[in-house]
Amino acid sequence: MAVQFGRVIPTLRIFSLEKAREFYVGFLGCQVDWEHTFDLNAPVYMQVSRGDLVFHLSEHHGDATPGSAVMVYMTGIEELHRELAGKQYRHNRPGLERREWGVMQVSVTDPFGNRIHFTQPIDKAAS
Repeated sequence: MAVQFGRVIPTLRIFSLEKAREFYVGFLGCQVDWEHTFDLNAPVYMQVSRGDLVFHLSEHHGDATPGSAVMVYMTGIEELHRELAGKQYRHNRPGLERREWGVMQVSVTDPFGNRIHFTQPIDKAAS
């Protein structure tokens, strides 16, 4: 049997549930699928999603490294750019950039230094 891989779900380190909700739900338009804590004073581990885009967000020390980068391949990048720019989120004003390696990219940084690069290949025939 050939090797096959399934969906990848990155875990990103967060330090504030309030700021994570503001960014991932309010700005990126994700929904909270679930949250878990061991008790009222324990850190939160949660899942947010928007369609097929899924992130695990963790306040747990050691679960992930702050300042990570994630590349998300997608379609509809111009629409996403208009949507995010229209929100006028005070902490991110992402541009739409054409990269020399043949993609259009919208990059955002969450309040914890994690970078998300939304990326769409450029149709060479349309260029």
